[in-house]
This record gives sequence, structure tokens and C-alpha cells, in this order.
Amino acid sequence: MGREALVVKHPYFFCGTLRHMPLLEVVLGHAVASTPAWLADHALYWVKDRSFPILIAEPGARVEGILVSASSQDDVARMDFFEGGFGFSGRTMAVMQHNAAVEAVVFHPEVCAATCKRGDVWALEQWQPQFGAEFVAMAKDYLALFAVKPPLAVAARFEQMLARGASRVRASGAAPTELRHPAGVGDVAVAAQREPYARFFAMEEIDVSFRRFDGSMSPQVTRASFIGCDAVTVMPYDPVRDRVLVIDQFRAGPYLRGDPQPWQIEAIAGRIDPGETPVEAAKREAVEEAGLVLADLLPVASYYPSPGCSAEFLYSFVALTDLPDTAAGVFGVEGEAEDIRGHLISFDRLMALVASGEISNAPTVLTAFWLAQNRDRLRRA
Repeated sequence: MGREALVVKHPYFFCGTLRHMPLLEVVLGHAVASTPAWLADHALYWVKDRSFPILIAEPGARVEGILVSASSQDDVARMDFFEGGFGFSGRTMAVMQHNAAVEAVVFHPEVCAATCKRGDVWALEQWQPQFGAEFVAMAKDYLALFAVKPPLAVAARFEQMLARGASRVRASGAAPTELRHPAGVGDVAVAAQREPYARFFAMEEIDVSFRRFDGSMSPQVTRASFIGCDAVTVMPYDPVRDRVLVIDQFRAGPYLRGDPQPWQIEAIAGRIDPGETPVEAAKREAVEEAGLVLADLLPVASYYPSPGCSAEFLYSFVALTDLPDTAAGVFGVEGEAEDIRGHLISFDRLMALVASGEISNAPTVLTAFWLAQNRDRLRRA
């Protein structure tokens, strides 16, 4: 069946993430009208350890959804672009609307059905508060590549794009402007945007002009930025023994700079995964990188480590915890090629390593100085 026939004859039935209207409207690029409908003998389940559901045939079950008419060939192409990259394909099926059967196009997970593990029953009401805003932000970046890159190439970076979408959601919150210039509508004008490199990380380049302090707009300039998602660092501190746990691992950045000692002494660190809060991410990373289950996390700072060249934003914490002699060891997620050694060191040695330059990464230095400022209070408490 050709696309034109689909546009004219059959509406689309959405029961998963595209039932979230703000997401569907980003995918289609315009406002959408929908009507309730349901699909018999099918159920929706979470894909295990992922952020979306899978539609599975299940006799006697029923899936609630919506019917939406494709208003143009562009609608069809945009839906195929968004769903096709993930291996979803449209099938014409009978769905129920007002107790009458209606032929509609339903996207099925052809690839995921054979390879993905099924989790618990999926519900839109459960998914929306955790992932809804992140998916909408991700879809804006995703659809910006419509007719620019093939769908498989875009979908291959879905998890990275979703993590960036989560970063966009966190960044959209109110920020203080007591001293700096308060940005307003029209203060930044982007004439063109390019993505010359995109794998786990990405590089983006923009042709941009911005408001000058005399009120005029700057000349158009080209600027590039490393696109890293929001991340966390956490330094476990034992106030009774007055010592911390730091980790030791190989880092590509120092090596590519030409540093003869590319192993770094750091706080525990990692990316905030989609659907996580910074605190949840810090606790997960502590288990993965140090085998520690942390409870109380104290915020140190939230900041851009290098805003001139990177979009990465960090949330740093100190965790008050028990650090016996057995707490140190070698950890890391094997599937991510991590090889991480933990060191138990006294507070005095921590500060000595900062002073000598052996600790030379910003989050660990910042956290060490925060701990120096608050150490007496924490030990008294």
C-alpha cells in the first residue's frame, strides 16, 4: 500500500509514547486532533531497562489509544522517519472506535519484538511524569534532522539524544540574573546549525549573533561546542575516620592533550541517565564505580565546567557514609570497559594531592575545597 493511500484511507492508531500529545505534535510539526480508540487482543509492556514500551499480541487484552488522521504526505514521512529508525513499521489493523471497527495504521516493533526483553505492564500515566518532557525535548532535536540524515543514523543515537533532552529540561528552569545580562526574546539569533560529528558525544556548530552590551546585535560569528549531557560527581566522606574515597581511572582527555599521566584521581562520576534525577544518578554511579550504597548526599555546586567549549553541566555532591578499610577495591561496569580503582585517603592527603597538582580535574578540586570549608561542621554533626 502506498503512502498516498495511507493518507487518504486510514488514520493512525497510537497507544504508546506518541499518545502523549505534546510529543506527537513535535513529530508532526503541527497541532493534532485525536479521538479515543482501542486495540483488542494486544498489550503494552515496558522494554526492560529502556524508556519506551513494546506492543505485544495477547488474547483477551485491550490497549487504549487515540486515532489521528495524517493530513499530508509530510505527516506520513515524518512519522516514518521517527518510527522507522527504531525498526517500527506500520500495519493496517482493525481498531475499535465507539464500538465500531475502523481500519487504522498501527506501528509494530518488528526489530525490538525479536530482540528486546519484556518488562512490566506499561501505562501512559506512569511514563509521562518520568519521561514525557524529556521525550518532547529529544524529539525537537530528532526531527531537526528530518530530511538531513537517514532515520537509522539518527535513531542509533537515541539514548544520547534522550539524555540531552533531559539536560534541556533541567536547563529550562529559572536561573538567577542578579549580575549577568538577563537574556530576553531576540537576544540570540541562530542563522544556521550543523552537526559535523555525532557518536556517543557530539559536536555542534552554529552561525549566531547575540545582543551586545550597547544594545546592538553582534556580527554573525561561527561557534562550536562539545555536546555532553548533564552529569554528576560524588565524593564519599567518612566524618568519623576523616577520610574520603576517590577513584583512579584512565581518561582519554588528558592522554589526547599529551599528558604522560592520563590516569586521573577523581570523585565518583557519571552521566545522568534519562528518567533519573541527579541524586539518583549519583547513587547509581557510587554502586557501579565503588560498590557503595549511599544515603545522605549534600549538594556542593551545580555548574558548567568549561562553558566556552562544552555544553556539559555538572551536579557535584559529598556523601556522608561509613568508609571502613574494606571499602576500597576495583570496580566498573564491564560492558562499558570501565576499570576503576578506589583509594581510601585521609582528608589531609586529599588536600595535599590537590596542592601538588596530582588531583587536577575541576569537580574533584572544587569538592575538596567545599569539604575543607565544611569539614568541621560535618564532623561535629
